[in-house]
Amino acid sequence: MSAKPVSTRLGASRDVTVQTIFLYIPNLIGYLRIVTALISFLLMPRHPVATLIFYGISGFLDAFDGYAARKFNQGTRFGAVLDMVTDRCATTSLIIYLAVLYPRYFFIWQLLVSLDLASHYIHMYGMLSAGSTSHKNVDESQSRLLSLYYTNRKVLFVVCAVNEFFYVAIYLHYYGFFWLGTVTAVLSAPIWFFKQVANVIQLKSASLILARLDAEEHSKRK
Repeated sequence: MSAKPVSTRLGASRDVTVQTIFLYIPNLIGYLRIVTALISFLLMPRHPVATLIFYGISGFLDAFDGYAARKFNQGTRFGAVLDMVTDRCATTSLIIYLAVLYPRYFFIWQLLVSLDLASHYIHMYGMLSAGSTSHKNVDESQSRLLSLYYTNRKVLFVVCAVNEFFYVAIYLHYYGFFWLGTVTAVLSAPIWFFKQVANVIQLKSASLILARLDAEEHSKRK
C-alpha cells in the first residue's frame, strides 16, 4: 500500500503537498542563499573581493525571504528553520576561517561560535516547544530587548547585517583593506557587541521557557 503525500488544506481550491512547500518562493530564495554562501566559502582563501560580493548577496537575500513569506502568505516552519540554519552555518563558517587567519584568538572564535549556535538553537527549540510557529514571535514578557530585536524588522536587519559586516571586516583587514576592513570593523564593533549581549539574553530566556515547560509537565505527573 503506497503512502499518501502529506498535505494540508490551503483555502478551498488546492492541496499543499510537501513538494509544494519546498518550492515556495521564500524557500527558493533560501536555497539561493545557500549557493552564494558556498561560493563565498570556496573563494575565501584567495579572492577577498569576490568573497565579499557573494557573502554579501547571501546575507542581503535574508531580508527578501521574510518579505516573500509575508507577501505570498508562504511562511512555513521549514522556511523559518532553513533561514536560521543558513544564518548560523554562514556565520560559523566565516568565523572558522577567521580562526585560521588569526590563530592566536582561537579560543575567542570558539566561544563566539558556541554562543551563537547554542543561543539560537535553544531559542528556536524553546519557542517551538511553547507552541509558537516562529522563533521570532517574542513578546515583551520574555525580554524587551529580544522583543525589539525580533519584532522590529528594521532593527533585526540592521543588527544582523552589521554583525556580519564586523566579521567580514576582520577578514578583509587581514588582506590589507583599510576602509572596508579596519575602519568598518571599528565602526561596527558596538552593534556586534550588542548582538552578543542579545545572544546571552536569548540563551537565558529560552532556558527559562524550557525549564518552565518541564516544571509544568512534571507537576501534571504527580
